[in-house]
Amino acid sequence: MPERLMEMLMDTWTPLIILWITVLPSIYMAPMNQSQVIPSGSSTGLKRLNEEQRVLNRSKRGWVWNQMFVLEEFSGPEPILVGRLHTDLDPGSSKIKYILSGDGAGTIFVINDKTGDIHAMKRLDREEKAEYTLTAQAVDRDTNQPLEPPSEFIIKVQDINDNAPEFVDGPYHATVPEMSVVGTFVTKVTATDADDPVYGNSAKLVYSILEGQPYFSIEPHTAIIKTALPNMDREAKEEYFVVIQAKDMGGHMGGLSGTTTVTITLTDVNDNPPKFAQSLYHFSVMEDVAVGEPVGRVKANDLDIGDNAKSSYDIIEGDGMDIFEITTDAQTQDGIIRVRKPLDFETKKSYTLKVEATNIHIDPRFISGGPFKDTATVKIVVEDADEPPVFSSPTYLLEVHENAAINSVIGQVTAHDPDVSSSPIRFSIDRHTDLERQFNINAEDGKITLATPLDRETNTWHNITIVATETSKYLHI
Repeated sequence: MPERLMEMLMDTWTPLIILWITVLPSIYMAPMNQSQVIPSGSSTGLKRLNEEQRVLNRSKRGWVWNQMFVLEEFSGPEPILVGRLHTDLDPGSSKIKYILSGDGAGTIFVINDKTGDIHAMKRLDREEKAEYTLTAQAVDRDTNQPLEPPSEFIIKVQDINDNAPEFVDGPYHATVPEMSVVGTFVTKVTATDADDPVYGNSAKLVYSILEGQPYFSIEPHTAIIKTALPNMDREAKEEYFVVIQAKDMGGHMGGLSGTTTVTITLTDVNDNPPKFAQSLYHFSVMEDVAVGEPVGRVKANDLDIGDNAKSSYDIIEGDGMDIFEITTDAQTQDGIIRVRKPLDFETKKSYTLKVEATNIHIDPRFISGGPFKDTATVKIVVEDADEPPVFSSPTYLLEVHENAAINSVIGQVTAHDPDVSSSPIRFSIDRHTDLERQFNINAEDGKITLATPLDRETNTWHNITIVATETSKYLHI
């Protein structure tokens, strides 16, 4: 029962208190002198009281008013009454003249010099100027002599909700790693409201997302944007367009609002392994290829980007691990297979290798998702090159008597074709080395015969070059 009685009292007094607070600034509060009880028949006491009263009137402050307020943006057919100045020296006659000076006196604010009523002559904007400091003075209308010292007072412009929130730094751009957990911080936006942050809720902002759900959320009062869905995959969708609203009046109906956009980009993490474009590669190479020359390229694709997509290549199995090597092309991320040692078609005609691509930068958070590597098989076929004939000896030393008979056989050279086809070989003498044509050679069997007589005293040595021919290629000894 006592609690119910208290509730009834509060319901009764609350409206009265609110009304008192609202009306009090605009009404005139007249001074009330405390009455004193004087013993009857005491003329001395009455005389003393009058003297004390005159001293009190001279020493106390004579102005009586409350702080004044005027509502911004208010306009009407008549000037707005802001308030009234009054001095307790004014007996209600026309002997007092009120004078106003200071901010806007005579232009924005005009005072009735007889009544002390102050009117606002123009529409006011709190965001342009929130308060005006003025000085009031009461003078004798006939002599213009001050009746008391000037007094300063303030007229405050009361705020109304006439400014919408603005995002002065928008539009925004932000990034967040893909696959982030729910609640990961993305960015913070800020709106400003030119209305009074102290008076009422005109500048009390509440934030919300108009576009961008269910991927992101925003904290209504701090404007911190966070992720709202798990496992957002950059490879599926990289960029999100989010629209943020700031609404004043605490977000209630009737409030003004402003919007901005936030473009959120998912940054890459290494959540994808490399994958060869094909499981089997075929290459062919001529047996006479130079050491270090490339045989072919393989490619392990990675859906990630940047460093997360970089892989290293290795040959992990095969019968040509010592014959071939693989390196990484830094620009294309291809694996380049090169020859390490000379090839010989007649010795080995093909090789099979197993190559592996492995991510260089592994993210431990995703290691449980599987090995960040892949393998492929590479088959390399060695093709036969048309190699030139090979002499049985790089040099031949023949001895002949200077009286040897013409057409006699003085020696023989032999050569063979290293190719599997074993093409026939024909022999000839390079006549630039035998200008006098002193020797002949049998094209079929390589036997060398004497064509002209020899004279040891004229020329002890003869150096000639024999050419072995297989198709269009020549080998010199």
